[in-house]
Amino acid sequence: MSYRTNPSKPLGVAAIGYAFMGKAHSNAWRNVASFFDVPAFQQKVLVGRDAGQVAEAAEKYGWAESATDWRAVIARDDIHIVDICTPGWMHAEIAIAALEAGKHVLVEKPLANTIAEAEAMTTAAAAARGRGVQSMVGFNYRRVPALAMARELIAEGRLGIVRHVRAAYLQDWLADDKAPMTWRLRKETAGSGALGDIASHAIDQVQHLTGQAVTEVTGTLRTFVAERPGPNGPEEVTVDDAAWATLGMTGNISASVEASRVATGQKNSLRIEVYGSLGSLTFDLENLNELNFLDATTPVREQGFRRILVNEPEHPYLDAWWPQGHIIGWEHTFTHQIRDFLVAIDAGAAPSPSFEEGLQVQRILAAVEKSANNKSTLTAVEHKSYATAEEA
Repeated sequence: MSYRTNPSKPLGVAAIGYAFMGKAHSNAWRNVASFFDVPAFQQKVLVGRDAGQVAEAAEKYGWAESATDWRAVIARDDIHIVDICTPGWMHAEIAIAALEAGKHVLVEKPLANTIAEAEAMTTAAAAARGRGVQSMVGFNYRRVPALAMARELIAEGRLGIVRHVRAAYLQDWLADDKAPMTWRLRKETAGSGALGDIASHAIDQVQHLTGQAVTEVTGTLRTFVAERPGPNGPEEVTVDDAAWATLGMTGNISASVEASRVATGQKNSLRIEVYGSLGSLTFDLENLNELNFLDATTPVREQGFRRILVNEPEHPYLDAWWPQGHIIGWEHTFTHQIRDFLVAIDAGAAPSPSFEEGLQVQRILAAVEKSANNKSTLTAVEHKSYATAEEA
């Protein structure tokens, strides 16, 4: 039964997964109502496989209780939202079960490990939406205020005709070839490496910022370290360390995407550059409160990128936070994400990014991988139309 059938009750929330993403999402659930007007909810239960560790995490992160059986939690009448923070290989099973049980679902990106799983999730989400049950995929960088503002400027025509976009997401946590084996380095659990983990964010931004969709892909994947130390000796790495893609898009836009987890010295740099006929924008996640804008309609002698500190109350999301100039951080993107999800549920509206949008990104990831394997260009990437800034 959907929460919408009994709107007087607070939303009961269950989060599944308590590691990196579970901690980030829990922080958002704990803080969102302190800053934003959202419908009443309760942090009911945190779910994980290790009873002792999940109980400790639940107490630390503000959950009323902990559990180890996600199926039993989903079946509970006091649970209305399921927030899935598990590795990708578990997304489809949990999300489909939750949607069929009438629970609103938020799932971390990428939507799934395979197109087949993503399609099954999207079908379940569409059926559930007809019953008033909402779903969303967690591309949290859409909620960076500077990037939200960049999208507004592009939609307003401040850049004129957008011609090309560059996006590079670079990290170095695997630069050391002695770094240990993890689930993120096994195809059966992670689906892909840097491609799905961080290039998915870059691809979503390329489409979301421009309002256009990818139709053509040329991809390259590289695994630089073939084995990593495991608990019982060396283990084969079965995913990519780095990925490159050249993308053709609707709107006659060309884009390039680069992602690496072996870029020595780069900690968490998502750099995005958008070039248009009347101006340009640049952004770097490591300076997430700043947007650089060049207005090419001014005289050439006056042109140059100017730094906009995106901290004014007029900027997206920021009227809820601190006085201007008091910067916010990476964790705030998850708070904004939870805020938007709760508001959509309360309004009975479909939130964005939808599972359909997550599936679109999944198809692009698969096309990059197929192109890399075949050393070819794919020109029939199935796509959907992206909403304008005003519709999102």
